[in-house]
Amino acid sequence: MKRTTTAPHSPQIRAAIDSVVDLVTPATFTGHELAKRRILISEMVATSLSLFGDELTTGELRLVRQAFREMRAGFTMFNRYRSLRKIAVFGSARTPREHPDYTAAFEFSRLIAERGWMTITGAGPGIMQAGIEGPTPEQAFGLSIRLPFEDKPNPVIANDPKLLTFRYFFTRKLAFMGNADAVAAFPGGFGTQDELFEALTLVQTGRNAIVPIVLVEGHDSHGAPLGYWKKWETFVRSAMHDTGWISPEDESLYHIAASPTAAVDFVTKFYTRYQSSRYVDDRLVIRLTAPLPPSACAEFNRDFSAILASGEFSQGTEFEGDDAPDGTPRLWFHHHRKNIGLVRRLIDRINEQ
Repeated sequence: MKRTTTAPHSPQIRAAIDSVVDLVTPATFTGHELAKRRILISEMVATSLSLFGDELTTGELRLVRQAFREMRAGFTMFNRYRSLRKIAVFGSARTPREHPDYTAAFEFSRLIAERGWMTITGAGPGIMQAGIEGPTPEQAFGLSIRLPFEDKPNPVIANDPKLLTFRYFFTRKLAFMGNADAVAAFPGGFGTQDELFEALTLVQTGRNAIVPIVLVEGHDSHGAPLGYWKKWETFVRSAMHDTGWISPEDESLYHIAASPTAAVDFVTKFYTRYQSSRYVDDRLVIRLTAPLPPSACAEFNRDFSAILASGEFSQGTEFEGDDAPDGTPRLWFHHHRKNIGLVRRLIDRINEQ
């Protein structure tokens, strides 16, 4: 007998999906929040069922399944620590323990942990191990990747419940950038540059929240920086800035720190008055830890008009459509979603007020 199929988005199948969702819906969700979650999960189930008719290979189906599992594992783990600031630490797995870059990564991670932050590293050797050794074990995450030449996590994070192992780089990068309130990059090879440029690209294009990105390295026996990041910056300026491939303000998206201590100060200063931001329609709403002086908006209108799509900067404690608690100070403006480097400079100005 020829088998007939029903479209996954048909009323018959959607009713069946809704029935299954009802069976597994926890009692903790009610009202509007429950309605939103039901819709999203039902749509994911329907999309999964659509794969039957998409003629994907078995390998492609396995990729989708594994990616879904890895994303879920990452969200589940990090959501337990949602209230704590976290920093992604990138750098070479080949850096030996006696190298000045290893020492700098250890010291940076130790110092920022003392400020109450948690570190997220790749769980391998080198800079990644230094980024876990600096804090206490309770303050570090390890995101391992299955590679033929790097198959085991370093001994500091091994067997820790905050260790996750990924098959795919793209799901691992999502776990890094989706949970990092800042990025610290130490010298490394292709992998480190891939991670750094991913972070810069996501912030530059507005696909990730603006976060401080700091570049750190060790010093020689005379106390001078080893020079890795200055060479990198020379390349960025000559091959990208001078040719017009990036805008002048894009250089504000990163900062080369003079020392691990200076790097920690740079990261933590970002959150002195700035708290977070989100778009409400075409307006960028910046939440603050304290109100700005009354003269601030006039200053911003004068110095940052290039990021205004229309209107002017405004501030207050009430903003329709923003779900921050009542009384939270806010700054908002109509943003054309370009020139993110200038928005980064605006945040610096906010913190200097």
